[in-house]
Amino acid sequence: MSDLPKWVQNLLPIVILLAVIGLVLWRLPKVELGHSKAFKRRRTFNWVPLGLTYAFLYFGRYNINEATSALKATSNNDFGTIFGVGAIVYGFAFLINGPLTDKLGGRKTILIAAVGAAAANALLGLVTYAMLAHGWTPPGGLVATFSVIYAVNMYFQSFGAVSIVKVNAQWFHVRERGVLGGVFGVLISLGIYFAYDWSAAIASALPTHFIFFIPAAVLALFFVIDLFIIRDTPSKAGFEDFDTADASSGDTGPALGVVSVFKRMITNPVILIILSVEFCSGFLRNAIMQWGRKYAVQTGLADGSFIFGNWGLVLCIAGILGGMFAGVISDRIFGSRRGPVSAVLYGGMLVGAIITAFLLGSPALGWLVAFMSLCVIGVHGMLSGTASMDFGGKKNAGVAVGIIDGAVYVGTAAQSVLLGRILPRGELAADPANWTNWPIAMIPVALVGFVLTTRIWNATAKRAAPAPKPVEPALEPKAG
Repeated sequence: MSDLPKWVQNLLPIVILLAVIGLVLWRLPKVELGHSKAFKRRRTFNWVPLGLTYAFLYFGRYNINEATSALKATSNNDFGTIFGVGAIVYGFAFLINGPLTDKLGGRKTILIAAVGAAAANALLGLVTYAMLAHGWTPPGGLVATFSVIYAVNMYFQSFGAVSIVKVNAQWFHVRERGVLGGVFGVLISLGIYFAYDWSAAIASALPTHFIFFIPAAVLALFFVIDLFIIRDTPSKAGFEDFDTADASSGDTGPALGVVSVFKRMITNPVILIILSVEFCSGFLRNAIMQWGRKYAVQTGLADGSFIFGNWGLVLCIAGILGGMFAGVISDRIFGSRRGPVSAVLYGGMLVGAIITAFLLGSPALGWLVAFMSLCVIGVHGMLSGTASMDFGGKKNAGVAVGIIDGAVYVGTAAQSVLLGRILPRGELAADPANWTNWPIAMIPVALVGFVLTTRIWNATAKRAAPAPKPVEPALEPKAG
């Protein structure tokens, strides 16, 4: 790599990424359900900008990692606090945003997400600019101010997954959703690529505040694009709505109230297990993504390493492959069941976490954490992106994905606070041997997640019972 011209080194990761995406899309299985070509074109035209908006929300979410590293004035504990506060807000925002999305529709709420996250990122950029260019000290200090603004950002960010699932639940049949879950993983992965590698490129070429300003501008652009293109249902785009065969199928009655929907979700044993699994997924996903790069930078292993030098690209490719692997085998081998493939991937994470404890300090660790990322993003796409539609149904998709994605970020908050306090700081962080707590924290969580996924091995969504027809009042016989 180092012998290649600089322009080739810069271009190579993009070429690799495009090649992987092209290969995956080319080999994507086709599920034929009788949709017209015009319908398929309009559906693609609907979910592509929706999905890209979701990916760019990641750009404006995980950029905090690169920004805090570039500021130099923050420690692992500071980053853990800022990200942990944001994750807690995200995790509990579903109590408001899930029901709100079911009421308003995914189109309106993805617009709210884009404009709100854009504004919060712009504000973070202004604070950073004032600190670095004018020596301004924010009230309460950097950590307190960043925590508050980042929490606002994460509130608006929490509309993202809820919105994309709510819209797509109307456009995709259950038999198509395994592959859709894989595509969902692709979008997550693209967002991770933007957040890490683009943010790192911005940090090296421009002042630090542009790490926030550029995502804000991109999200503002996609707000405008989404406003004119996205539609909630096929009927709002000029096509007929159809039976998606999920948990709302056959339910012709009026929509339930928020409390009733919430009770139905949390009393469903499958949903409760998925919630627990996704708590573990949130813990593991960010234990790998957030701390893997910091581990490499602080121990000096990032220098000259393709894996850690192109962290966003590697996570992106791993996530794409994991998402598509999960989606395809879920639909083609396991009959659209999400549990078996989740169990397989959790088994991979468990083995990876155990081996990590023995590879600290080794360049081979980069490939191992890439494999673990493949596994955890595949699970997340299956459960948050697909199972939430299946078991919530298109009527209740907002609440279902809100609850499930909320559990992901409660797990994220737990790892952020925990690892921020038990991982080494300062000069101690330079020695890989001092990072033993990192894999030790992941192993029991991966084990619990694996056991739980085996409990939903045969789970599938059940159709709702049709609403009873109203009884016609008996007519009085006419006199005479």
